[in-house]
Amino acid sequence: MDLKEKIRVIENFPCKGISFKDITTLLKDGEALRECINQLAERFKDVEADLIVGPESRGFIFATPLAYLLRTGFVPVRKPGKLPAETVKYNYELEYGTDSLEIHKDAIKKGQKVIIVDDLLATGGTMFATCKLVEKLGAEVVGLGFLIELGDLKGREKLKGYRVESLVIYE
Repeated sequence: MDLKEKIRVIENFPCKGISFKDITTLLKDGEALRECINQLAERFKDVEADLIVGPESRGFIFATPLAYLLRTGFVPVRKPGKLPAETVKYNYELEYGTDSLEIHKDAIKKGQKVIIVDDLLATGGTMFATCKLVEKLGAEVVGLGFLIELGDLKGREKLKGYRVESLVIYE
């Protein structure tokens, strides 16, 4: 199945000049969603992982079923103030300002191997910050998985040194 055919493209959303990739059309199609998760699992079948990590919010959609298939646990990464127990924070730069991500301090043990999964690789800022947050806890990032990669935004370059797997690439 060609997953790209299941993704709706909306031009000039949310503003002029943006070509928005709407994954809701893929998500509502049970076969397409299963195929997406199965393809991610296939890409990482040779990787030994203890945990799958997903940044909020759409990373949760893909990371949790992948964790189920790979028989690992799932760990969420959230915006500040959303996790109830003690957290570790990572601050990172955006084009216009800064942002932060948090993870529970006890979510990952030193030496564990982690795959991080999100819906979209654009500039790579969120994924880079998630990698650094996971590494701050002493884990090893063994793979990064995405449904969509926007190749012209060069996020893969920011993630140099990490294994990056994308199911659909838009140039």
